[in-house]
Amino acid sequence: MVTKLIGLKEFRLNLSSYTKEVESKKVRLIVLKKNKPVLEINPITAKEFTLESLRRDIAEAREQVKKGEVYTLDEVKKEFNL
Repeated sequence: MVTKLIGLKEFRLNLSSYTKEVESKKVRLIVLKKNKPVLEINPITAKEFTLESLRRDIAEAREQVKKGEVYTLDEVKKEFNL
C-alpha cells in the first residue's frame, strides 16, 4: 500500500478527491499539521466495517449485562405472547 503525506490545509480543501483516491487506489494518507502527523486515513472494506460495528455492539451488550440491564427468558416470552 502506498503512503502519501499531505498537509492539513491541503486535505481540508480537497477532501472529496482524497476520499476517492483512498477508496479507489488503496492509498494510505498521513495528514500533517505543522509537519507533525495528526491523522492517518486508511481504506476500509465493508467486511472490516461490519466487524468493527459488531465489536462495538458486543462491548455495549457486555456493559448492559454488567449493569443488570437484561431480560429473563420468561419476560421475553411474555412480551412476545409465547
